[in-house]
Amino acid sequence: MGKGDRKTLRGKIFRGSYGNCRPHHPVRPAVAGSKPVVTKPAVAKKAAPRRKSA
Repeated sequence: MGKGDRKTLRGKIFRGSYGNCRPHHPVRPAVAGSKPVVTKPAVAKKAAPRRKSA
């Protein structure tokens, strides 16, 4: 129950390892009533105007 315990968060931090107690990317709980994130579609770039030959 401390730094030497491999199954606890403090033990994982002490050893420098990761696992269920210390995930790399913590999962944030979804907030009730929040709007879903909507990303805008990528806008295609227009081609450069062609030069007229003289």
